[in-house]
Amino acid sequence: MPAGGSGVRPRVIVIGAGFGGLAAAIRLQAAGAQVILIEARSQPGGRAYQLKAEGFTFDMGPSLLTAPWLLQDLWQAAGRHLDEDVTLVPLRPFYRIGFADGNHFDYWGDPAADEAEIARFDARDVAGYRAFLAATERIYQRAFAELAGEPFLRLSDFLRVAPELVRLGAHRSVYRFVSRYFRHPQLRMVFSFHPLFIGGNPFRASAIYSIVPYLERLGGVHFIPGGMYALVEAMTRLFTALGGELRCGQPVERILVRSGQVWGVLLADGALLQAEAVVANSDVATTYLRLLPAEVRPRGLVRRLERAHYSMSCFLLYLGLKRQYPQLRHHSIFMPHDYRGLIRQLFDGQGLPADLALYLHTPTRTDATLAPPGGESLYVLAPVPHLGHGVDWQRETLPFRERILRYLEEQAGLHGLRASIVYEQRFTPLDFADELRSHLGAAFSLEPTLFQSAYFRPHNRAAQVGGLYFVGAGTHPGAGIPGVLLSAAITARLVREDLACRA
Repeated sequence: MPAGGSGVRPRVIVIGAGFGGLAAAIRLQAAGAQVILIEARSQPGGRAYQLKAEGFTFDMGPSLLTAPWLLQDLWQAAGRHLDEDVTLVPLRPFYRIGFADGNHFDYWGDPAADEAEIARFDARDVAGYRAFLAATERIYQRAFAELAGEPFLRLSDFLRVAPELVRLGAHRSVYRFVSRYFRHPQLRMVFSFHPLFIGGNPFRASAIYSIVPYLERLGGVHFIPGGMYALVEAMTRLFTALGGELRCGQPVERILVRSGQVWGVLLADGALLQAEAVVANSDVATTYLRLLPAEVRPRGLVRRLERAHYSMSCFLLYLGLKRQYPQLRHHSIFMPHDYRGLIRQLFDGQGLPADLALYLHTPTRTDATLAPPGGESLYVLAPVPHLGHGVDWQRETLPFRERILRYLEEQAGLHGLRASIVYEQRFTPLDFADELRSHLGAAFSLEPTLFQSAYFRPHNRAAQVGGLYFVGAGTHPGAGIPGVLLSAAITARLVREDLACRA
């Protein structure tokens, strides 16, 4: 990156050592910058942190890995091969989806196996599935493979591709798009719920997000021995081996700006760090609304962020069990009785929904070392409204926990669950707001609607503050590990180009 033959390496500060921050730091350090990666928590990983207690190991955040070629590309940018540092274990099935009537769907990502599953519900939908895969492949090639890596900094960038996106059906919701191909209501759930993985409403998210089943089929769904935190550790080793500096336990209090240009950060302990560029992997709304000095906050963008639609939050239970439940797959999903009604209440209602949807991560199904012998490490996630929907979590936490455990025992077949719990930790929307500094406790930043995507999402490069960049769930292209890895590649490229111009 040093330009003009000076040999001086530009200093870049990256705020937040989540997957996006780590990936951006690796790319910039490998390109010749001197990167300082600052993490508020005591260990790297951001939301992808790990808890070890009483012989149990829990990934507290992301638990599902797809699109492994994005990691391979990251390692290649650093001059290494992914398989030298990370072992990927393919999962089969990808996950099991259970329904309120006791039926279930095992999703394998293999056309023959999936067609056999589909035929159990409605044989007519096998042809629809084939047409759905063909349609989502077209969307993938245009909207993901070709466009997801573009920064969309100008409206003209979006208008140039808008006609093609309309032709592909991007103006439709995921659920409406899926319903064109499947008759059976439970199959419509199976192939439309994926936006929830990135904070989206299947009835509002653009049909662009219907590519997730195709993406999973293309690259598989994987697990890393030791848990997802093993990937954080591998990325951290890669960054420091390149010469990068990691500082944990140092929250950033303020991004420092002079004459419209970033010049460093102020840490909570009063220390000042200077830099020519700052890349924020912190929550994008929190960064604009709290970390930037008030006098330089872009008024129009601040108003949009204050009025924006944010993703739902999550209520999580981390349960250490003294027994196992073999019927659980590595990833298990339990659908609600009223799919549309629950989604409406999560995104547009007040208070807690009457219905439940649950995602269970059981890593001990693949890696027995994550629990004591004969035990189970179980992560239970319930999507819930963010803090703008009037839920008093001080009062509701224990009753909601009871609702979840009762559901798992009585409807999901985990008999005797409460009696088998020997360790428990909870994480509520209040913790998303307080510990992770997430605006409104939203688990995935802004909701991915058509007009909160691409150009309409907060940009990877700040328009009105020179030297400030964003990476992670709240910027383009969005949440999820593939999304934040792509955002890291986009942002690192912008930083390199801009610093080369200024040198």
